[in-house]
Amino acid sequence: MDRRARGAAIEAAARGHLRAAGLSEVAANANSRVGEIDLVMRDGDTLVFVEVRYRRSSAFGGGAASVDWHKRRKLVRAAQVFLMRHSRYADLPCRFDVVEADGDPASPRLNWLKDAFRADDC
Repeated sequence: MDRRARGAAIEAAARGHLRAAGLSEVAANANSRVGEIDLVMRDGDTLVFVEVRYRRSSAFGGGAASVDWHKRRKLVRAAQVFLMRHSRYADLPCRFDVVEADGDPASPRLNWLKDAFRADDC
């Protein structure tokens, strides 16, 4: 499985996991000049920006460990651009989640970290 197909399979698994938990999809792979947001979901009245991180193995740290300060700042900026482009969501509370994935890309183990970081942390 090439990198693009692996990424698509893992994001699809994460999307399904979040939908099963009651979230609804707003957008996927929301691109802007400052970066990409893997998934944008609604959790009730909260808009959730989701970063999906895959590791073949969690032996050297999970995917959340790779969401460092620079990546968080980039995600916050991308979320700001998303909100400017989609003003109907601008007044909703926002949250940043991370979905860690490891193991077989066709059937990954998923760990959903709600409120993994805050925009104020950046």
